[in-house]
Amino acid sequence: MDVNAAVAAVAAIAGVLTGVIAMLAVRFSEREQRRPTRTSLHTDPVLPPGVDTVLSVLRSSAVVLDEADAVVKASSAAYALGLVRGGKLAVEPMLKMARDTRRDGEIRQVELDLPRRGTGRGEALAVSARVAPLGSRLVLLLVEDLTEARRIEAVRRDFVANVSHELKTPVGALSLLSEAVMDASDDPEAVERFAGRMQIEATRLTNLVQELIDLSRVQNDDPLEDAEPVRVDELVAEAIDRCRHAAGTKEITMAAAGADDLRIWGNRGQLAAALGNLVENAVNYSPARTRVGIAARTVVQPGGDLIEIAVTDQGIGISEKDKERVFERFYRVDPARSRATGGTGLGLAIVKHVAASHGGEVTVWSAEGQGSTFTLRLPEARAARDRAHRMSHRDDDTEGLDGEAGGASHPTPHGSADPSPHSSDPSAYATLPSPEVLP
Repeated sequence: MDVNAAVAAVAAIAGVLTGVIAMLAVRFSEREQRRPTRTSLHTDPVLPPGVDTVLSVLRSSAVVLDEADAVVKASSAAYALGLVRGGKLAVEPMLKMARDTRRDGEIRQVELDLPRRGTGRGEALAVSARVAPLGSRLVLLLVEDLTEARRIEAVRRDFVANVSHELKTPVGALSLLSEAVMDASDDPEAVERFAGRMQIEATRLTNLVQELIDLSRVQNDDPLEDAEPVRVDELVAEAIDRCRHAAGTKEITMAAAGADDLRIWGNRGQLAAALGNLVENAVNYSPARTRVGIAARTVVQPGGDLIEIAVTDQGIGISEKDKERVFERFYRVDPARSRATGGTGLGLAIVKHVAASHGGEVTVWSAEGQGSTFTLRLPEARAARDRAHRMSHRDDDTEGLDGEAGGASHPTPHGSADPSPHSSDPSAYATLPSPEVLP
């Protein structure tokens, strides 16, 4: 009897404890459900109606802060620029602007240079930040990336400065020479000498203006609008004829090989100018009684065959540090030599733009004292035309001719143990015929 009573008492106590525990668990669960979570802070509709939609279509990076400086809304671009980290605005000057705007309600704007994420080179990211109140307790921060705009402006500024400098030299020389002619009017020999110098400076000025026009044209025009099959042997013959007098004066041998039955799809005038610039550079920068070779061949590629035209000289060569910049506008490896040859520093820049606009590329191999080889790689006429025809019938394919030459490898320096089929080594081309010294 006593045992049964004890068991009943224990059971009753266990039931009471179970009920108490269950009640506490229910109340704890209800309180946890009512507590705002980190996720709910960012998903609750705290923004004014329509603001979220407007921010999603803005090109600028957008960040919305609440009264505690916590990030309520941030665009993906804001995370990419490193503006938001760990749910907080990571740029202290912008955070200070947001607090000042929250305090007085005034719109603020400032331009800042921020460290670029993921690089150890100390490059700055130029941004324009604008802060404005959004409702009674939120602040909107809009950030625009100005890095590319500043780079383009710097390029334009340098270009204007370089053009001004290049034009000033021949114009100033013409002015001084004309004064010298006037002062020496009673000396026929002096007049003849000064007149000859004036002709040289006038020619230099004319060439500079013409190359500026050519560079502007190849940058702005689409050469494939009026494209046609262009014979490579005709381009080579035209380039040789263009440099015939200069080569004959220096007794430079010029020879060509492999250009028969090859055709390039593109603008004939631009292609002739590009190849002519390469051959002219080879002649101008080669010592007397040396050799300039022009070789062409077909390179089979999965995306379409390429035509390679290599121009090789035995000139002064190009150092490693200069090879990366030879295609820049107005850059000269040897400024003194360029002045002597009348070079403007625009020839290779024109070649680069022509190659790129035709879906190809230009590369250089060079060693100081051993000469240089510049190689043009351009789509072969039939392959380029077939690709363009296929593209016109495929609305979902946006890849154009510019991507055809992407598979071309870079030239392999002389002496490589296993030269690639795209090597710019002149020995990889057909053997040149016996050269003939130009008259």
